[in-house]
Parts: sequence; C-alpha cells; structure tokens
Amino acid sequence: MGTMLTRPPGHRRDVTLRPAATAMVFVGEGQPHETIAVPGVALADGDVLVAVELSTICGSDVHTVQGHRPAPVPLVLGHESVGRVIALGDTGATATDGAPLRIGDRVVWSITVSCASCDRCLCGLPQKCRTLGTYGRDRIGVHGELTGAFGSHMQLRAGTTIVRVPETLPASVLAPASCATATAWAAVARAARHRDLDGARVRVHGAGLVGLSAAAIAAEQGARVEVLDPNDERRARAREWLAPRGTRSRSERSETRDSAPFDAAGTPEPDIVIEASGHAVGEALDGVAVGGIVVLVGSVFPADRVPLDAESVVRRLVTVAGVHNYTGSDLAEAVAFLAGRGRAYPFADAVGAVRPLSDLDGALAEASVPGAPLRIGLLPGR
Repeated sequence: MGTMLTRPPGHRRDVTLRPAATAMVFVGEGQPHETIAVPGVALADGDVLVAVELSTICGSDVHTVQGHRPAPVPLVLGHESVGRVIALGDTGATATDGAPLRIGDRVVWSITVSCASCDRCLCGLPQKCRTLGTYGRDRIGVHGELTGAFGSHMQLRAGTTIVRVPETLPASVLAPASCATATAWAAVARAARHRDLDGARVRVHGAGLVGLSAAAIAAEQGARVEVLDPNDERRARAREWLAPRGTRSRSERSETRDSAPFDAAGTPEPDIVIEASGHAVGEALDGVAVGGIVVLVGSVFPADRVPLDAESVVRRLVTVAGVHNYTGSDLAEAVAFLAGRGRAYPFADAVGAVRPLSDLDGALAEASVPGAPLRIGLLPGR
C-alpha cells in the first residue's frame, strides 16, 4: 500500500506475533478492504495488546465505507470488540477497577484515547481530549497498524479505558458495549442529572441498538418508557425487548408495550426524550413536557439543519443536551448493567449474523441493507 510507518519515540517493548496478526485495511470508498499481516508490535509503557474474540459492525462503519463520513485512509475500521490481553508494556496497565491487568484477562475498551491532563479531560470530558485518539478512525501510521477492531488483534494505547468483563457473558453482548451500550448509558445518565428516572416518563426515538439499550437502562431505573420508530418491524422488536422478563419490579412499571403514547389526549407528555435516531430532533423538541430534557445522541452523521423554535424552548423551560461517545465510568457502568439487570433483556440477540473477518466487505454490505440485524459480528481467524 506504500504506507511508511515510523517507530514512535520513547521506551518500547517489541512483541513478535506468530502467526502474524492480520488487519483489514480500508483504502477508500468503493474499494475492497486489503488484508495485511502484522508480524509484531512495539508496546509503549501503558500499552496493552489484545487478541480479538469478536467484533461487531456499527452504523458509523457502514457510513464510512459508503462515503458519508470522511476517513483518513488508509485505516482499520471498527470500534466494537471484546478480547483477551496477551501482552503488556513494561510498566503494565490498570483496569478501571484499579487492579493491574494480567495476561488472559477478558476485556472491553473505550473508543477513545485521552491524555487525562488537558483542560477537557480534567473537567470530565475525556472523550473530547485535546490530543484525542480514536480507534477505528485514526489513520495507520505512527501508532502502528492494529488501531481498529477489524483485525485479529488491537494495540490499546496508554490512556484507553479498559474494563474487565465476566467470562459468562456472551461475546455478542460484550462487543457492542464499547459503543452502543456505553453511549446509551451516557445518554440516560445525562437525563438523570436533570430528572430522577424513578417514575419519570421517558420517550426514546429510534429502535436501533442505542435506542433499545437506552430504553432498557431507563426502565431498570424505574422509568415508564415508550420507543417510537417509523419502521413496523423495529417497533415490534422494541416491544419484545421491553416485555417483562422474569421478576423485574421496576421495569414492570414500563408502559412501552401497547399503551397509548404519552401525548395522547389526556396523557402527560414525556419528562425525558432521548433522540437516538438522528431523524426526529424536531419532534423530540416539540414533544417534551414543560421543564423536561431532550438528550440528543443520534445526530452524529451529516444531515439537514433542524429548525429550532427558540421561543418554545425558552417558554417551556426545556433543557437540550448533546451526548457524544462516553466517559470511562460510563463504559464501566454499562458493563455492570449488562452483567446484572441487563441480563433480563435480549442483548445477545442483537448480533443477528456472524461472518468471518475475511468476508468483511460482504458483512458490511449485509449491514447496510434495510432490515439488517442490529449488529453483524466478525470472527477473526476464520
């Protein structure tokens, strides 16, 4: 491919990989991925090398290969994975629980790499770090080739949040945690800063994986939830997700099934609206109750500008918040949810198909068609 890689300065530990790691490199719209072999890596202090167990295709990956999002090619796409630690830099690394990571630990990790010392990191916005790195979005170069999830291994740099995960949770549940579930947790947590969720009326626009995850998280915190989506199949899937499963006294108060919408005649409007589709921003702003909050989490792709009735927002005392990605604590909380009360929900069914990594182009095409599964999984080594 003609890419010149430069060894970064500083202390490094060379790790040889036999057999060599593989990575699928995106070189541009309309072009097939190229497979490269990576026979070794240079781990800096704090770096971690993981062998990927399973990766999943996010909607942003599809948008990138379709040319809807600019991408600094060549790069390795993908940012939803679960894997196992196989090597550490000489100084080791620490998981979010404060304990040192060890060879063999099963882990998930954050999309972003943050410095922890700039003004944004220090004020609680590490996902907007001044020197931000992003897995699946950064061009192959000084940090090596294993920088995205669509490979057999990933090199996690110092400044990445790494969370140990239970051996008993399926990989299909854990891989999307580092994007969909953690982002959904961040959106619900932002709403909870404004309004106690216990007994709150929550409307979620969009029955994709972020929207369904947010609905489940809110329901488990005592909210009455409804999910709106223009697609009949997706609405039916939302009802299935939020149907009572086992004994869940709090989520049994959810009215997301066949009940009337909150703004039907004589029914209160929602206290909280989480817009997870990117296509219903105006509806979300118009439909929230007086004193409510609208959390925008789905508007992450280029789209037409949305007209804003500022007078209505002001007079109704509406709070509008944007959530993009998440913090390390959001990821840890999302994993704890999946390992706990989240087990009652069909997160394992979100991955509707699993393909070999070598068939990445076919899997991306499958993920882009109407009616595609919430996620398509990719298995390395097949």
